[in-house]
Amino acid sequence: MSSLHPNQPAGDLPSAAFSPSSGTGAAQADNSSAKPGAATQAGAAPYAGEAAVQATDEPAAQANDKTAVQSAAVAQTADEAEVPARYSRHVLFKPVGENGQRALGRARVAIVGLGALGTVLANHMVRAGVGFVRLIDRDFVEESNLQRQMLYDEEDARQAQPKASAAAAKLRLVNSLVGIEAHVADLNPLNAEELLTGVDLILDGTDNFSVRFLINDVSVKHGIPWLYGGAVSSRGVSLAILPGETPCLRCLFGSAPAHGTADTCDTAGVIGPIIHMVASYQATEAMKILIGDKQHLNRRMQQWDLWYNHYTSVDVAGARKADCPACARHTFEYLDADIEGETIQTLCGRDSVQIHPVQAAEFSLEQWEQRLAPLGRVSRNKFLLRFRPSDEITLVLFPDGRVLVQGVTDPAAAKTLYSRYIGM
Repeated sequence: MSSLHPNQPAGDLPSAAFSPSSGTGAAQADNSSAKPGAATQAGAAPYAGEAAVQATDEPAAQANDKTAVQSAAVAQTADEAEVPARYSRHVLFKPVGENGQRALGRARVAIVGLGALGTVLANHMVRAGVGFVRLIDRDFVEESNLQRQMLYDEEDARQAQPKASAAAAKLRLVNSLVGIEAHVADLNPLNAEELLTGVDLILDGTDNFSVRFLINDVSVKHGIPWLYGGAVSSRGVSLAILPGETPCLRCLFGSAPAHGTADTCDTAGVIGPIIHMVASYQATEAMKILIGDKQHLNRRMQQWDLWYNHYTSVDVAGARKADCPACARHTFEYLDADIEGETIQTLCGRDSVQIHPVQAAEFSLEQWEQRLAPLGRVSRNKFLLRFRPSDEITLVLFPDGRVLVQGVTDPAAAKTLYSRYIGM
């Protein structure tokens, strides 16, 4: 579940007239006339209508002329390709139409976090026909997730399925036209650029600000728009961040809140409807960006409290900082962070601490099962191993070397257990 920042955005946020500007790293064209959408890449949906230009042995001038004609034909084919009937209701909606749907089919998105927000986001993106969706999550399904994480069921929880692979399996049954790539991984400074580039848009379904600031660094460095979202209790927040046009997350908040100062779903609970409110709003703004309809993009920060009937729309246009470390000075402190300082994290929504080795490691789950079986109860599937040295404590081992220590909230206690059974 996504935590909210406890404070208002840093600095004054003066009211200003909404004035959309042009061009970011996503689709640029007006979907009503010109060819919309971002450049086609591997994994796009078949109806995008792309075709390869054939090589020839003709003289250069003649070959260039023919190549130009072929390129024009490719563009025309892409624009005139038949849109599958499954998207007919999108096509009937004039702001999307056939051109907008084709743009969605060429688009690529990454979703970070496949918990509550992330499952709603992924469901919307796949059903909408986004051509390629990359799913990134480090966690596995538990029974307490089922109240709000819409892609999972009781069997996923019984088998402790990793969320990324469980979500991918469900979504592939929903839309076979979409390329879905699942990564059971902890997003960190070592892998963030690899996992978050090569896409047109990044969607935030995370549960902590350290990861959000890492997303923000990749977004600003590579010019990739992203949609920030958070929800806890009955409150939610969302904002579109377009590098070079809008304030970035560090302009607004400066740095992550101190540990223990922000509400989480573990301390304040959460109701399912606020999840769907925030994620559906994020998904709508995502579609605007992906089809190039930036004229209607909402650049204000939206805040809700569904239970107490509060809604706020904050004008952040004047919040860009001339000395912002990320978007002004181009210093990426979270992306360039010493990974050792980020190896131990308390997780939202449970009594758990994650420990990630500083250096990449590979665990043989079979070997660890043999090693730990004499010390407690062990269960294993192909994705993870659970070791219970006592009724109160569980260690969950992943093949990439990560370990979740469940039953504790104190990082020092988690580190002691890790050292006792795994070794530091």
